[in-house]
Amino acid sequence: MDTRDPLRTRAETEKLAALLDERPERLAFLAGLPADDLRTLREQTVAALFDGMPDMLDRIAKATRLVPAGVAAAISQKALGPRLAAAVAGRLEPARAADIIEKLPVAFTAASCAHLDPRRIGGIVDRLDENLLVRISVALAERGDHLTMGRFVGHLRDSVLIRVLPQVDDAVVLRTGFAVDQPQRLGDIVELMGEDRLARVIASAADGLWPEALAVAGMVTGEQRARIATLAARQPRDRLDTLVRTTAEQGLWESLLPLVALLSEEDRRAVALLPSLTDPEVLSGVVPAVVATALWAEFLPLVELLPEPSRTAVAEAAGALGDEDLDALAREVDKQNLWDLVLPLVELMPDPAKERIFALPAFQDQGEST
Repeated sequence: MDTRDPLRTRAETEKLAALLDERPERLAFLAGLPADDLRTLREQTVAALFDGMPDMLDRIAKATRLVPAGVAAAISQKALGPRLAAAVAGRLEPARAADIIEKLPVAFTAASCAHLDPRRIGGIVDRLDENLLVRISVALAERGDHLTMGRFVGHLRDSVLIRVLPQVDDAVVLRTGFAVDQPQRLGDIVELMGEDRLARVIASAADGLWPEALAVAGMVTGEQRARIATLAARQPRDRLDTLVRTTAEQGLWESLLPLVALLSEEDRRAVALLPSLTDPEVLSGVVPAVVATALWAEFLPLVELLPEPSRTAVAEAAGALGDEDLDALAREVDKQNLWDLVLPLVELMPDPAKERIFALPAFQDQGEST
């Protein structure tokens, strides 16, 4: 995956903020960093926070081993509270922690999950009863704690997920997918949902969750990504238009354009005819984004289908680029052999812009080779 993906960076920032008990906006200065670097920082923060806990926790954990699990559960609930109980659970052997959790009320366990050392989750989950895992997962969904669900969902067995998915809202599925810590499991979850449920989940993105849907699409691969792209493109026109406007407002072209490139020509044409893609502000904003990400191969087939006024607006925005960006455009077009798509765009540029294009070294090189 591209470590410059702004949605992955956003997700990592939210996870780090939750870990530090801070508001995400307090960490907004991290927005320009690669997502993989933020994930490494988060993992280092986990180690610093949980490995550096007071020795008192080890003494409590040691004492916990000496009493029956039911007694330990009562102490956790009455004397420790969710945060401290989770900290102690992280110092216990996974089997012992699971024994105690099975004696606790589900609501208490769900409240504790957010404070559990993420490195201990897999070992504990593997030892919990399936029915209990289902109840805890549903309780987390009801709490709206998608960040904690994102930590846990990758560790859940398929048999648990099959039972949990029908009990949680479509929006919860998207939010959890956005925050998932093990994105390699998303493909399995998409298959477990089935076509009808996946369609409903993607449809729910129009209610303010398009970034989450784009993030999920970016984490699955191959046929699943194309399926999500198609489901999004076939939303009612007004709902699909909110996807493009959200993309423009939040600068998410790098996430959207590769999905548009996967569409059939018919579905791509439906996108090209959206009202948002007649908006000069939207069109002028997409060109610098395409330059920055070198997504011309993904963008030009869409441009070809735009109404002429929209194509002209794109041509004017491209013609207004600086010489360095124009030359980078021409070299990328030459590298991917996209001249058949870009030359009609050049024809729509004002004459001064055409002259600049024709004078570019990359264009001259292309002319000599033809």
